[in-house]
Amino acid sequence: MFETLQRGFSKAKNRLKGEAVIDEKVIDESLREIKLSLLEADVDLKLTRNFLGRIKEKALGEVVAISAKTKSGKRVTISAADAFIKICQDELTSMMGPVDTSIEMASGNVPTGILMVGLNGVGKTTTTGKLARYLEKQGHKPLLCAADVYRPAAIEQLQVLGGRLNIPVYADFDEKNPVNICKAAMSKARELSCDVVLFDTAGRQTVDNTLMDELVVIKKEVKPKNIFLVTDAMIGQDAVITANEFNERLKISGVILTKLDGDARGGAAISIKESTGAPIKFLGMGEGMDKLEEFRPEGLASRILGMGDVVGLVKDFEQVVDAEKAEIDAKRMLKGQFTMVDFMEQMQTLKKMGSLSDLMEKLPFFQDGIPEEVKNVDDGEITKMESIIQSMTKKERVDVSLFDKQPGRIDRVSKGCGRDKKEVTGLIDRFKQARDMMGALGKQAGLMSKIPGMKQLAMANKMKNAMSGGGFPGMPGMPGMPGMEGFSDDMLQSAAGASRKVKNADQKNKDKRKRKQAKKARQKGRKK
Repeated sequence: MFETLQRGFSKAKNRLKGEAVIDEKVIDESLREIKLSLLEADVDLKLTRNFLGRIKEKALGEVVAISAKTKSGKRVTISAADAFIKICQDELTSMMGPVDTSIEMASGNVPTGILMVGLNGVGKTTTTGKLARYLEKQGHKPLLCAADVYRPAAIEQLQVLGGRLNIPVYADFDEKNPVNICKAAMSKARELSCDVVLFDTAGRQTVDNTLMDELVVIKKEVKPKNIFLVTDAMIGQDAVITANEFNERLKISGVILTKLDGDARGGAAISIKESTGAPIKFLGMGEGMDKLEEFRPEGLASRILGMGDVVGLVKDFEQVVDAEKAEIDAKRMLKGQFTMVDFMEQMQTLKKMGSLSDLMEKLPFFQDGIPEEVKNVDDGEITKMESIIQSMTKKERVDVSLFDKQPGRIDRVSKGCGRDKKEVTGLIDRFKQARDMMGALGKQAGLMSKIPGMKQLAMANKMKNAMSGGGFPGMPGMPGMPGMEGFSDDMLQSAAGASRKVKNADQKNKDKRKRKQAKKARQKGRKK
């Protein structure tokens, strides 16, 4: 996702390396790279020119050999490339923002209507189900209304989704007038004490008067508080054109972008708010019914610039992890009590969080773009590892040393999961390395107190809280710049020193023993 945009910004950043002042020649060369990537990503030419003009105005002539102190007193220096990317991040965030994921609710006992509109094939019905699931988590009681009487199996599809989510669906196979169906759904909602009704309306291959006239009448009769346009991010600039046409006739409340986990070029995400004025409310990021994210322009801007999105990653993590259990498991693992059962649970957690490639994009570790070997990571590898572990006995999962004592067990596991023996052996070896590494970390004196909570969630929350506050004046949460990663000094020192401590642990123990032996020898000499 966003590879085209990331490539342009990365090239622009590289052109500024080593520069102390951003002059017109340098800025023009950098902006040319960004312009090409924006146009290739299907961003409108006029919007592109305006965007680049604002960046040039802010960056031109700026002296960026900045030296200042962080809150902790540490001095940092910002390069021209870093300052330029910061300006780009601010402009991207401004163009796509501000944040507005609110859903207007009706007053009194009247159910809140949410009219879901869009063309065929954009994922409108699935998104309607996802939004219902989101509202249910917020404490609401939604009702789904099947108002698409034209597309074959549209009603059945919504009923299947409602069954999976355990959310009621109003459908009338005999009624062919969508307006009557929507009005009846509002009455049904009062009967079932549902406070929100989501109308899954019909779409067309293109915007036409018949479609619009029908939606205008539905809007007039049921008076929905919200009209959400569902549009496919993969169609690029056409998504913006569609949004403008729907907004002109219906005055949409917001936009939900779908298929952003696919090969979206990203142009729609950048253009749609600037063009229509309607805020992007949510992003559809996967097939699961929980894969609907609140839109955060600063998070998307960071991902476009290749800087990850730690806050988004934390939210993903919090949805699938029991914090209390994670704390207990982490402490146990750091004592070396790490089994194949724990290994498999971690992999299953990753699967729940979404595709591996999407997770990698949210990590702030790839400042120059995600490497190909990481970008092309295969989600099927997790399934393969699961099949190997599931073919083991309970005793083998707890004690992998059984495979060393009885090599024939590897043959049995290999046949049971249908994988090559080398794959089984390789997984066991990787598991042992992970177990030994965590055990070594847990033995380091004082290290456990320096890593807050000793679990991924606590560390991620530290990152999230720090990034929201920032560690550098006027430049909040810029990962990749010195002192701005969102870590406290203790966390930075702990992370930087952890590897060295593990490597030098044995040597320190040897030196300690030698000192003790020398002391004993001296004491014996004095006694004599």
